[in-house]
Amino acid sequence: MAGMSGKQKTARDMILSLGLIVLAAGVIWIFIPHEDGEPPVKRVDYRVELLTAQRAASYPVAAPQGLSEDWKATSVRFKGDDFDAWHLGFRAPDGEYVAIEQSTKKAATFIEDASQGARATERTEEIGGRTWTRYTGGRYDALVLRGADDMKGATTVVAGTGSFDQLSKMAAALKLA
Repeated sequence: MAGMSGKQKTARDMILSLGLIVLAAGVIWIFIPHEDGEPPVKRVDYRVELLTAQRAASYPVAAPQGLSEDWKATSVRFKGDDFDAWHLGFRAPDGEYVAIEQSTKKAATFIEDASQGARATERTEEIGGRTWTRYTGGRYDALVLRGADDMKGATTVVAGTGSFDQLSKMAAALKLA
């Protein structure tokens, strides 16, 4: 009989311990904040990188002016050792992604990389006095400006998941410096 009492006590202690663990886990879950959505997108300040790129690049570097505050710059980089590659990424007001890419790299290779595999269409758009070619497919759609006399051999790509209206809005906002 003495053996039975010890086993009952052990089982009861295990059940009590399990109950305390569940209770503690519940209290912790209640008091620790939970994120129930997308984390907010952090805006980056690209002014320093833009000034660096403008001084170092062999071509006039493009950056947007006059876009609303709803356009959030999210990424920026300039690689002088990689054909003066300039990148500036934005989150559009509707949450889509739009990026400006510029480089003196061989145009076909650069466009393939910057547009994530999009292919040229027959369609062009006149934006800001320049003729941009539409590229579709791949991961992104894109507007491509190549061979502009004032670009000194650089190719400019405005690409992303955004609509062509958004890509056009970004292309129209680009100013060269």
